[in-house]
Amino acid sequence: MQTHTEVLEEARRQAEICNACRYCEGYCSVFPALHAERAFADGNLTQLANLCHNCRGCYYACQYTAPHEFDLNLPQALANVRQSSWEELAFPQAAGRAFQKNGMLIAVATVIGFALLFAALRALPAAGGEGFYAALPHNAMVAIFLPAFLFPLVSIGISLRRYWRQVGGRPVKLSHLVQAFGQAARMKNLKGGHGDGCNFEDQDRFSHARRHAHQAVMYGFLLCFAATSVATVMHYALGMPAPYGLLSLPKILGNSGGLLLVAGCGAMIRLKLRSDRSFGAPSAFGAELAFVGLLGFVGLSGLALYALGQTALMPALLALHLGAVLAFFLLAPFTKMAHGFYRLAALVADAQR
Repeated sequence: MQTHTEVLEEARRQAEICNACRYCEGYCSVFPALHAERAFADGNLTQLANLCHNCRGCYYACQYTAPHEFDLNLPQALANVRQSSWEELAFPQAAGRAFQKNGMLIAVATVIGFALLFAALRALPAAGGEGFYAALPHNAMVAIFLPAFLFPLVSIGISLRRYWRQVGGRPVKLSHLVQAFGQAARMKNLKGGHGDGCNFEDQDRFSHARRHAHQAVMYGFLLCFAATSVATVMHYALGMPAPYGLLSLPKILGNSGGLLLVAGCGAMIRLKLRSDRSFGAPSAFGAELAFVGLLGFVGLSGLALYALGQTALMPALLALHLGAVLAFFLLAPFTKMAHGFYRLAALVADAQR
């Protein structure tokens, strides 16, 4: 296994050749940023790696791939830098190194999350509430999930601060944020250089499938988060505790988000299994797949909980769903989830350029 220094050196070698060639300048945001440099410090390479969305179009267009002696594979080189940088920047770093490359640890952490919730359901007395609160009191849910929500925010915040310092980010203006969020919302870098999509599935086939899958996951997650936020406001500010009806705002947002999460994660797993692993970071394949599966299970278990919430299965489904959510939040800073934050930071830094 390559060290972080070796990964950076290989990416530097390939970036210098690409900088001399310049054939792929219009493919994505990586190449204008790459061609703006004469030499590549470690921070430059980290920034380029997090701008890269691994669409692989540049590889199939390149005349210097194997069997040429230059043996370029820029998507893999940047994927390795990206993966290694996430481990180096993670807080705490040991957790980043453990989870980034180990899908089994993700699965074990998920099982532990389930077990804790099952234990809580059995140990805590019912408070006589309605719906889910009849199985697990509201205060107990808050006590469990508030720290689990705050921890990843602190961890990711520290990691992004390290990233910003490493890439030489400057004070952020509103225009930088508008440009970066606009690109993220459209998944601009997954459209390909000519807007035909990327080559993730097949070298000669352009497709928007991966962009659409990412959009479904992103907007599904945001809708689920919005549902939780609205329910929180309704509970504490408006005195309207759960359960909520089918046509209430929390349910409309949550069910829509859950459907998008399940569809998007399913599509991403299908695409990932069909893709050529030689263009990504091979050691992280299992962990990435496990985390996408976990996120999809969060959406699926939430939908099942709503559908069967009035049956005897409700306590078990509630424990499974909340256990998955708990595992998701605690693992978020050390898994594939972190890439969204790093790529957004990279887009902000690129907007400054």
